[in-house]
Amino acid sequence: MSQDRKKELAPKIKDILKGYCLKGSLSVQHHSTLVLNITEGEIDFCKNFNETASERTRDAEGYIQVNHYWYHRHFSGIAKDVLKRLIDAMNIGNHNNSRPEIDYFDIGWYIDINIGKWNKPYKVVA
Repeated sequence: MSQDRKKELAPKIKDILKGYCLKGSLSVQHHSTLVLNITEGEIDFCKNFNETASERTRDAEGYIQVNHYWYHRHFSGIAKDVLKRLIDAMNIGNHNNSRPEIDYFDIGWYIDINIGKWNKPYKVVA
């Protein structure tokens, strides 16, 4: 993941955020991961997560590291819809030819989505 590729993907991601009245920032970590931090918006992700996720994964209070492989089981409704659109947009042009059964990993880049930050909780605004 390079800064140039991030700049190519950013407009689509920012449009999705704006369409759902969300604020967030996009960054590149370790030249391998595209990171989206959603800082505030009208969607109460934490409440939705606590109501939807299983007993073992609940109790989000202002900060969630979204598991993009299991978001469809941890979120519902509009929260699930926006995460699906963001994940799809973050993976435009990506590839995954990995074969974990033989410890072969070939991926274009990884993605991380954080709702809030560990030191600054997600803010729900009306």
